[in-house]
Amino acid sequence: MMKTLQRLGKSLMLPVACLPVAGILMGIGYWIDPTGWGANNLLALLLIKAGSILIDNMAVLFAVGVAIGMSQDQEGTAGLAGLISWLTITTMLSSTVVGLIVGGDANPAFAKIQNQFIGILSGLIGAGCYNKYYKLQVPDFLGFFGGRRSVAIMTTLFSLLVAIPLFFIWPVVYTALVSFGEFILGMGAVGAGIYGFFNRLLIPVGLHHALNSVFWFDVAGVNDLGKFWGVAEGGVKGVTGQYMTGFFPVMMFGLPGAALAMYHTAKTKRKKIAAGLLLSAALCSFFTGVTEPLEFSFMFLAPQLYVVHALLTGISCFVCAILPVRAGFNFSAGFVDWFLSFKAPFAENVWMLIPIGLVFFVLYYVIFRFIITKFDLKTPGREDDQETEMHIELANDDYTGMARIILEGVGGPENVASVDNCITRLRLEVKDRLKVDEKKIKSSGAAGVIRPGKTSVQVVIGPKVQFVADEFKKLVEDK
Repeated sequence: MMKTLQRLGKSLMLPVACLPVAGILMGIGYWIDPTGWGANNLLALLLIKAGSILIDNMAVLFAVGVAIGMSQDQEGTAGLAGLISWLTITTMLSSTVVGLIVGGDANPAFAKIQNQFIGILSGLIGAGCYNKYYKLQVPDFLGFFGGRRSVAIMTTLFSLLVAIPLFFIWPVVYTALVSFGEFILGMGAVGAGIYGFFNRLLIPVGLHHALNSVFWFDVAGVNDLGKFWGVAEGGVKGVTGQYMTGFFPVMMFGLPGAALAMYHTAKTKRKKIAAGLLLSAALCSFFTGVTEPLEFSFMFLAPQLYVVHALLTGISCFVCAILPVRAGFNFSAGFVDWFLSFKAPFAENVWMLIPIGLVFFVLYYVIFRFIITKFDLKTPGREDDQETEMHIELANDDYTGMARIILEGVGGPENVASVDNCITRLRLEVKDRLKVDEKKIKSSGAAGVIRPGKTSVQVVIGPKVQFVADEFKKLVEDK
């Protein structure tokens, strides 16, 4: 299970790497025009729209990225399959289509069907269909639809089948979360802490919107956001804003502290690579309050850390709800909205969020660093490959010959269940581990053979592993 989650996490790295810059563009645009969001300033409009292209379509990026990353050979057809699955599910479960099916108004849950959970699910469906059907043989008169061309057809069929249970399950889950939110309303600061915990915990599946609608908007009469800014009536000094304030210490300081911990625990040879992702994501979180680029960088690679992150968010919301400090946001809990909160009618001691945030910066850094090193979690820059493997030089560039010997050493193509590769290793799953001949594999010029599981074989090749992997896959497919 953990291996699958880590592979899923790696699959998300490509789309996640696109998000920080988009979030920063949106934040700058919102800074220029915080009330009109581009309506009062052309530059702000351009920046916000440019950033929202990716941020608003994050679930689509996940569908494509997961499909490619989880496929056997990271082929573009798998990405197309993920997109097809996304379009199929979100169209069939859209409010418009569901309204026609039920002959009336659709459940509000279907207005939130375009979320990260559906994106990841679509990617998994696309990858699964690709892995199973990309070699599908069909009768001669249907030959055009065989092989990789069959993937799109099978993906559509499976996505339609998945949409059927989702039609019944999705409204139940969404409505249950709304009811849960209404239940904890009367719990004061404790309720704010519980809400903060589940808000973060539900981010991976996109269901945090259900809880947010209860506390931030007018679903249950709370409307914390509208009242805080004086847009809606009924605000109470010292109370209004309690469901937003606690996110500022986490987004502005806590998550950047976590990013620093991940950078410091990254392997020496990979610090520069890790820094590229973590620094931009931390800046995005601090400045704009867009946390997904940073959260998705570790939530599947190290889910234990994400639970800790959710707990710390809950603690922050609880602490801020007790203290005489209130701040709010229109966009998210970043520096831009923190600065603007000073002018809000129900703001209180907004400056206190700085020392509180610094405490959470230290907490996140210390706790994340301890857990990462204690349990050897594979956060960005801490992949399994040894640092020395980056310096391995092959004796010659006969990649085909090397791949052929390795294939013989693992028992031939009929014994190969799956083929993958990372930065320096050829990662294989075999059907019969007893057929693996390590001496034969090493005779190819490979630097080493690692057996992390009963059916797992990792061949250490070095930075040129991609060329060997490509030839290995061709040999397996040809035979």
